[in-house]
Amino acid sequence: MKRRLLIGLGAFVLLLVGYTTYTIVRPTVLRTELEISASPDQVWKVLTDRANYPAWNPFIVSSTGELTVGATITNVLRDTKGAETTFTPELLAVEPGRELRWIGRIGFGGIFDGEHAFRIEALPDGRSRLVQEEIFRGAAVPFTAGMLRDTIEPQFRAMNQAIATRAATAR
Repeated sequence: MKRRLLIGLGAFVLLLVGYTTYTIVRPTVLRTELEISASPDQVWKVLTDRANYPAWNPFIVSSTGELTVGATITNVLRDTKGAETTFTPELLAVEPGRELRWIGRIGFGGIFDGEHAFRIEALPDGRSRLVQEEIFRGAAVPFTAGMLRDTIEPQFRAMNQAIATRAATAR
């Protein structure tokens, strides 16, 4: 009896480790991009003017904390249903005019991790491409992938458009 229990427990642990490894190796990725009639510096200025987020940002309605690699910031997100979530990601990259990237975790690592990035690419004629992307990894991610696509990805698009409008009119 004890042997069967140990074999069953071992099989369960092996299955859990395999499943978790699979979810880390095959993440869920949300990616949006938009060409903007403004320079990378103008786009960066809007993206990092977080004090004004409540006035124009439909997705990240509040963001506080120092924009320094390794620092923790506090963001309040609003999904398409109006639900707000507060989380405290760690900044991984802060490159003016180029990239703002962080990682947020729910629970300890490997349960539900999201690495969010804003990348700004220079285009001809003083224009830019804004790429907003999040890579979700962890054991809980497959159970939420549909919800992420339905309630979060549209907010990426809405925020990209709001940044484009604000950057283009701030010239």
